[in-house]
Amino acid sequence: MEHDRLTELGRRHLWGHFSVLKNDVDGMHIIERGDGCYVWDDQGNRYLDGLAGLFVSQLGHGRPELARAAGNQAATLGYFPIWTYAHPAAVELAAKLASLAPGDLNRVFFTTGGSEAVESAWKLARQYFKQVGQPDRVKAISRNLAYHGTSMGALSITGLESIKTVFEPLVPGAVKVPETNHYRCPTCQDEPHCSLHAAEAIEEAIVREGPETVAAVFLEPVQNAGGCFVPPPGYFDRVREICDRHGVLLVSDEVICAFGRIGRMFGCERYGYQPDIITSAKGLTSGYAPLGAMIVSDRIAEPFVGTGESFIHGFTFAGHPVSCAVALANLKIFEDEDIVGHVQANEDAFRAALDDLSDLPIVGDIRGTGYFYAIELVRDRDTRSSFSDEERESLLRGFLSNRFLELGLICRADDRGEPVIQLSPPLIAEQAEFDFINQALRSALTEATARMR
Repeated sequence: MEHDRLTELGRRHLWGHFSVLKNDVDGMHIIERGDGCYVWDDQGNRYLDGLAGLFVSQLGHGRPELARAAGNQAATLGYFPIWTYAHPAAVELAAKLASLAPGDLNRVFFTTGGSEAVESAWKLARQYFKQVGQPDRVKAISRNLAYHGTSMGALSITGLESIKTVFEPLVPGAVKVPETNHYRCPTCQDEPHCSLHAAEAIEEAIVREGPETVAAVFLEPVQNAGGCFVPPPGYFDRVREICDRHGVLLVSDEVICAFGRIGRMFGCERYGYQPDIITSAKGLTSGYAPLGAMIVSDRIAEPFVGTGESFIHGFTFAGHPVSCAVALANLKIFEDEDIVGHVQANEDAFRAALDDLSDLPIVGDIRGTGYFYAIELVRDRDTRSSFSDEERESLLRGFLSNRFLELGLICRADDRGEPVIQLSPPLIAEQAEFDFINQALRSALTEATARMR
């Protein structure tokens, strides 16, 4: 059978990312095609893509407009670098992103993905401060549990020790502060909203390290790792104030949160703050081609404009003509079909489908916004007690991951932090998809509750 041939070849030759290399082919799922919110494996099984690939497929699968945009561009100009040169697709896309980004974020530096965008932002912050006569500003502040990428700089900014220690020593100067996990906050978990102590911790870290040594603060609008931590009211206003007081750059890491995922074109707009830099990728092309972008304020670009100084950084495939053409077509569909408006009109219905699961004893907290949510699983809801390491392994990887697939749902069962189920369907999802997600989750989590007892 073709499936057996592919799985055997995959077992022998394909090294999956963040994946265990096995001696057998059990559990290998080969996804063959997609249409709308659904994908099919090579054995004909259909799955609702409840994670949008990896928070990527904003417009869903099988969009012929995006395929045509890629083919037309490849037939015209398949590749040319943007190292001192330009090509129409990169110029047009840069201008389009500048028109969409808030405030004076008018300069676009393309990358090939999210890690590279974060890496670029830290390097730009360091060189910027050298250009303006503050060469000691090299440090980056970020939150515990936060994921910012896998390249060495981005990994250093990342706050997940479990994926970092094997690569130590990392880039020095990465400082961590508390995340905004209200459900488990010892300071204010019994209050309606988290206090601003997590924002105050950023100022404390800047003062402790020495403001003259801190270049940038990296924050996601909604923190992915740990399970969709939303900021409390006033959090980003306070962070912006702190950064301004100490002359520190605010980087909004929107690799996941940009392009409609949380109900705005850019996540910072959802929470009303103006960053100095936005890092983005994923939804920029809806996954039809690899591309990332660092969007920079005029103020940060100023020391490089007309001075003869270049940002000494770049990637061979960044700003690839095909990827830029796909991104332009993707953003046109966003406008033509009002994708952001669709999320705003349907986000309450998505939330309601998840809130309906609150009666299940294993469901501790449901949090997120837009089309980006997590459900934290607990042993005891009253005490918020969690599971042991062995129980987590059994619950998440031993049972739920496979059971969701059996029920036709792709989502993420994760325990970087507490055990959570994460959901981020394509932004075209509607009530039928929400209902299916609800039914699959209810079935699997009901079984999981009995299993853990």
